[in-house]
Amino acid sequence: MSKKELPVLQPPGCCTPMAREPLTEADAKTLAAMFKALSDPVRLRLLSLIASHEGGEACVCDLADPFDVTQPTISHHLKVLREAGLISGERRGTWVYYQALPAALDRLGTLLSTDDLATAGAVK
Repeated sequence: MSKKELPVLQPPGCCTPMAREPLTEADAKTLAAMFKALSDPVRLRLLSLIASHEGGEACVCDLADPFDVTQPTISHHLKVLREAGLISGERRGTWVYYQALPAALDRLGTLLSTDDLATAGAVK
């Protein structure tokens, strides 16, 4: 039996941490759209509410109350998050239920991660 160390493969759609390898142009465009969508405090809070909601999904009817904005404004912010690939929505009767997309959140987290460098002793 060989004791050769095998490389760790990233899941499809993931990117290498920015601190280890420069982004490709395509990754930079995709990730910039995600970060741009999250640059608004209402959208950031909406994503947080959806991701932390019981069962991993939230009805649009439950998302407007915590904000001091109109329902059309909430709908606009949800559309921006959906177009950025951060959430998905499914219509059920009158209401739309939104879910955060774990792969997108993982991708953002991986990009900003310095865990590999810290464990290697490069970051202190």
